[in-house]
Amino acid sequence: MERDERVLAWASAAAAAVVVTNRGVWLPDRADRLGWHQVHKAVWSGEVLTITAAEVVARHEQYAVVVDLPAISIELPDPQDVPEQIRARVTRSVGFTVHQPLDGGGFLVVGRRVAGVDGLTWTVRYDPNTDVDAPGLAEYTAEFVAATRSSVERAD
Repeated sequence: MERDERVLAWASAAAAAVVVTNRGVWLPDRADRLGWHQVHKAVWSGEVLTITAAEVVARHEQYAVVVDLPAISIELPDPQDVPEQIRARVTRSVGFTVHQPLDGGGFLVVGRRVAGVDGLTWTVRYDPNTDVDAPGLAEYTAEFVAATRSSVERAD
C-alpha cells in the first residue's frame, strides 16, 4: 500500500482477502491494486463479488481508449462493508458519462476522478459491435471528446 492509503473495509475470501482502500481495491491473486478509475463494473450477487476492470489499449492526446478485462469473481461468505464501499467509491470516481450512438455501434465517453490527478481523466470505450477501424472514426471520436471535455470544464 502507498503511504497515504487507508483501509476502509475488508472481507475474507477463499485464500486471501478483498481489501478496499481510499485508492482502490486489492483482490486475491493480483499483485497490484485496481484504482477506482480502473473499475468499469462491480456487481454484488449477495454471495459473489464480480469486478470488471478496464485496460488502456490506446492513448490519445486528450483521452485513452479502454477495453474490459475478463471479469473477476470472488466468493465472500462474510462481505462486511466491502460491496457498499466498492459501489460508493466506483460511483464517486465517475464525474461525467455520455454514450454517443453511431450507425452500427457507438462509444461511451467517461470522465473519471483519479487519485493524485487534478480534473477528470477521460476514456472512450467502443461498443462491441463498433467497427473501430472505420474511416473517420478516430477523428470523429477525438472531436467528440474535445467538445465534451470543453463543455464539462466550462460548466465547472
